[in-house]
Amino acid sequence: MPPARPPLPREVRIIGGQWKRTKLAVLDKPGLRPTLDRVRETLFNWLGQDLTGWRCLDAFAGTGALGFEAASRGAAEVVLLDSDPELVRRLKDVQARLKADTVRVETADALRWMRSAAPARFDLVLLDPPFSAQVFEAARQAAVRLVRPEGWLYLEADAAPDPARFEPLGLTLYRHARAGAVHFSLLQVRATG
Repeated sequence: MPPARPPLPREVRIIGGQWKRTKLAVLDKPGLRPTLDRVRETLFNWLGQDLTGWRCLDAFAGTGALGFEAASRGAAEVVLLDSDPELVRRLKDVQARLKADTVRVETADALRWMRSAAPARFDLVLLDPPFSAQVFEAARQAAVRLVRPEGWLYLEADAAPDPARFEPLGLTLYRHARAGAVHFSLLQVRATG
């Protein structure tokens, strides 16, 4: 018998910026695993608290916690992608409630969207796909081309990162940590030339 899935929190909160303490509901959906507050706090400590002017993509948005966190900290553009219509409706509700005009929510298959988007467009791409979806490698490869040189790629996975797999993609592992079963990493795209 597989181990029982730990219960999901009913809500997560934005931890910094203009919408600090805003609560985001967490729906009980297969594969939905919201990024924990302490993980987001660590990530934004690594990045710096002020993302003014940044362009960000939250490719598997779910609750939108990562993307709304970036917008709350001043990002000029945040694209939230999710393929689940109910999650997209929730994301749009939050966007409207916060009057988040720098946030755009799209119903999309994240892999397909990333493969067709213009390259080197984002300062930060946030990747937190469902662990059970088996799309991690494909998502990472699709995301790398969207990050501008010296930009950032954030990854959440169920296994420790292998830096040798990042080199061929032009990525350098900047930081890595673990929270329970979740490994999270921040990688930088090497400058070209």
